[in-house]
Amino acid sequence: MYFPTTHCLNRQSGPVIHQSIQNDLKFSYFKENNGKSIFVYFMSLTPRLHKRPELPSRNGVTASQVSLPKGTWQTYEDFLAERFPALTKNEWHQRIIEGDVLDSNGEPLLPESTYRPGQTLYYYRYIANETPIPFQETVLYQDEWLVVADKPHFLPVTPSGRYLQETLLVRLRRKLGIDTLTPIHRIDRETAGLVLFSVKPESRDRYQRLFRENFVGKHYEAIAPYRTDMALPFRYKSRIIQSDAFMRMKTVEGKHNAETEISLLQQSGDFAHYYLKPVTGRKHQLRIQMCTLGIPIVNDRIYPVHYPEALTPAMQEEEYRHPLQLVAKSIRFTDPFTGDLRQFESRYSLDFRFVTKA
Repeated sequence: MYFPTTHCLNRQSGPVIHQSIQNDLKFSYFKENNGKSIFVYFMSLTPRLHKRPELPSRNGVTASQVSLPKGTWQTYEDFLAERFPALTKNEWHQRIIEGDVLDSNGEPLLPESTYRPGQTLYYYRYIANETPIPFQETVLYQDEWLVVADKPHFLPVTPSGRYLQETLLVRLRRKLGIDTLTPIHRIDRETAGLVLFSVKPESRDRYQRLFRENFVGKHYEAIAPYRTDMALPFRYKSRIIQSDAFMRMKTVEGKHNAETEISLLQQSGDFAHYYLKPVTGRKHQLRIQMCTLGIPIVNDRIYPVHYPEALTPAMQEEEYRHPLQLVAKSIRFTDPFTGDLRQFESRYSLDFRFVTKA
C-alpha cells in the first residue's frame, strides 16, 4: 500500500527529504502546478521487519533468541524463569546483571525491567560445571569455504541439552576463531567420523542442498553380527518414522523412505565389518536398519535396547570403554562454488580386537 505525499520546490534545487523517510520511498515524479514544480513521492505503509542485530559469539557460543508474547509477567526475569525453568528467577537475574541477556537492539537488559511483549530477547547459553569430554577432534581440511573435521565418538556436533562448550561446533569456533562456522550436515554423538562446516553464511544453503538432494557420495563402516543367511551385497529399503519413545525411530509398513547399500568388508567369527552406503539420510537410518535386519551395530545404546543416559562419572567411564562401532568414513562431492571434486576420508577405523575385548 502506498501513500502519496507532495513537496513544492524548485526543480533545479531538487527535493529535500528527511533521512528518516528516504528508505521508504518507492517511486516519485515531478508535475507542474501553476508554474511551480511539485515533487510527488509515494511512501510504503508496510511495517518494517526488525533486523537481528549483529551479535558476536562469546567463547564460541552465538546468541539464542526468544520472542516475547503477551502475558502477565511483571519482569523479564519472571518470563525467562517460566519459559526456561532450568534456571531460577534469581539465576536469570544474575545473568542479566552480567550482561548475558540483550534487548531487540542488542543492548544489555536492566535488572528488574518491566516486561514488554512484542520484543525479541537475545541470550547467551551457559552451563555451569559442564563435564569435559576427554576426546579431541581433528581438523582435516580448511579453506575459505569449508572446514572438515574428524569427530571422535561421544562428542555432539551442536549444542543441545547438557552439552554446550563440549560440542564440535563450539570447540571449532573457539579454536579457529570463525563465528560464522555452521555444520552442513550432522552425525550422531555416538558416531565418529567426518563432519563438514560452511565458513560463509551465503554459501551455507548451497552446500546443505547437496546433502538434501543426495548429490553427496558417502560411506560408513560398522561392525555388527554376521548372518550366514544374508547374501551380500544388497540394497535394503524400509520405512522409518519417529517413535513415541524418546530419541528412537521405528520401522513400519508402507512405502520406503530409507535406503542403504550394504556390503561385506571382512568376517571374523560371529562378527563382520560392513561397508554401508546410505542413499537417503534419515535420522538413525543405519542404526535402525541394521537392527531391523537382526544385526545391530556393536555397542549401540539405543537399538534394540535403549539404555539410560550416562550421567554419573562411573557410567560415563563405562560408556567410553564401549564406543559405538560406526564411523562416517568418506565423503565425495563436486563443490558448487569452485567446481572442484572434494574427497575426504576419516582417520578413524574399526578393529575386531576391540570388539572382542568389549
